[in-house]
Amino acid sequence: MALVRWDPIREIDSLQGEMNRLFSSFFDTPTTRGGNGNAGARRWMPAMDLVETGEHFVLKADLPGMTENDVNIELENNVLTVSGERKTEHEEKHEGYYRIERSTGAFSRSLTLPEGIDADAVTATFDNGVLEVRIPKPAQAQPRRVQIGVGGAAPKTIESDADDKAHTSSE
Repeated sequence: MALVRWDPIREIDSLQGEMNRLFSSFFDTPTTRGGNGNAGARRWMPAMDLVETGEHFVLKADLPGMTENDVNIELENNVLTVSGERKTEHEEKHEGYYRIERSTGAFSRSLTLPEGIDADAVTATFDNGVLEVRIPKPAQAQPRRVQIGVGGAAPKTIESDADDKAHTSSE
């Protein structure tokens, strides 16, 4: 019987190799999508950023390989939904090995927006695979200025949020 010296570095390398094999087999195996016959398609969810500026909410979505005709934008009950489908580009070949890493298929992302969004004022542009949706903030979410007159003096300006209620009474 041969005596083998324990080497922790070799054990870590072996563990790392097994983890790499596990992740590789997980990500390399094509998955089927629920019964639509689209074998080999992976679940795809585009990256999106939502930024708040002074007057707008700005949504940016990375949609490489898509056009504006591949994307739908809907606003209903203060829920903005961006959906679409990136189609597979198949080329029939009988030789060689393919590796498909780019995910394709349908996606849908929904974001809940504050009350009072004017759906008619929402705009969208599509440039170089980036969708930008600009949503104006509702009027009540923006600060407003109220003029207050005291006695015979000139009115003073105070700032108030829409949630605050300013009351004045005349004496």
